[in-house]
Amino acid sequence: MSTTMRAARLHQMGTPFRIDDMPMPEPGPQDVQLEVKACGVVPNLRNVITTYTGKHPSLPARQLPAAYGLDATGVITKLGQADQGLSVGDRVYVNPVLSCGGCEACRRGVRSECPNFTFQGYFGFGPGSQALFDAYPTAGFCEYMVTPAANIVRLPPAVSFEQGARFGYLGTAYAALRKSGLVPGGTVLIDGITGTLGVGAALLALAMGASRVFGTGRNEALLEEVKALAPSRVQPIRLGQRAVNEVVMEASGGLGVDAYLGALGPGAPVDSTLQGLLSLRRGGSAVGMGALAATLPIDPLVIMRRQLSYAGSLWFSTSEGQDMAAMAAAGTLDLSSFRHERFALTDVNQAVEATQSRHGGFTNIVVTP
Repeated sequence: MSTTMRAARLHQMGTPFRIDDMPMPEPGPQDVQLEVKACGVVPNLRNVITTYTGKHPSLPARQLPAAYGLDATGVITKLGQADQGLSVGDRVYVNPVLSCGGCEACRRGVRSECPNFTFQGYFGFGPGSQALFDAYPTAGFCEYMVTPAANIVRLPPAVSFEQGARFGYLGTAYAALRKSGLVPGGTVLIDGITGTLGVGAALLALAMGASRVFGTGRNEALLEEVKALAPSRVQPIRLGQRAVNEVVMEASGGLGVDAYLGALGPGAPVDSTLQGLLSLRRGGSAVGMGALAATLPIDPLVIMRRQLSYAGSLWFSTSEGQDMAAMAAAGTLDLSSFRHERFALTDVNQAVEATQSRHGGFTNIVVTP
């Protein structure tokens, strides 16, 4: 095997990625090495490398040059040790979560609550993130990468590498649905159902047995495409025509939905979210998983009287990633609706720009090193 590999690295914020030669990474005792087959290009990446990182108070700057690439899939080529329950040749997805491993949250197994929670190949949230980037400097925009064995999700034959590269957004939605308490036969309202998070949330809500999936959006064609996933169970709601809560209450006989998922992005108005909260049944749960960057004027008396709950959900566990793989293998989670747009590693900058003109959440842009 060669001693070097190609990688797309960022040398300065706001500039294009450059293709560099990097040393071939070697796995430590608790790690695995994999040959990257596909890596999802998240729509927010363009903002992260041009606007957010180092300028937003919650996203400390990374030392550059640095490799990026958040949602990688590939084939294991080397094991740090033989008894990890994995094998060379396994088809896998890499959950990019890195954490310190020693804080109270990590000891409790809740890595997303670690003060130094970090996404390998993306950004970190704490002062200790740079040390984690130094420990794992490779990522999905590399020909090979090394990651902790604990981050590996085995992919069944039913899941292609391109579909697996969508697990980041799918997992975010799955964790939020689980946090909402959605059960088979339950009902859910997905605010922003036509977006990247929203489409995944719809697919997973259907896979989890939701009897009714309401979803908001502005693009009528995309709303109809979401409805086509399960015409008898999905009811799209076009924003700007009637209040969302009026539509939901009317369709549910005045009961409301069991769960509300907020999948809106920065710049979205808060009215849709407030109407979503009013769409909940008594005792219902709201979970924010999007990037809505606005203050919500919430009346705590309404929350108390109707016994509502509002929670945030950031990411998902490797165990939840394995759940999704199992659902796909069983056929309950159908990933066939994604439209893959593939780019070579040398075309990574075109891939980043392509995220700005995608066909809603059905487009899946991947780099294939």
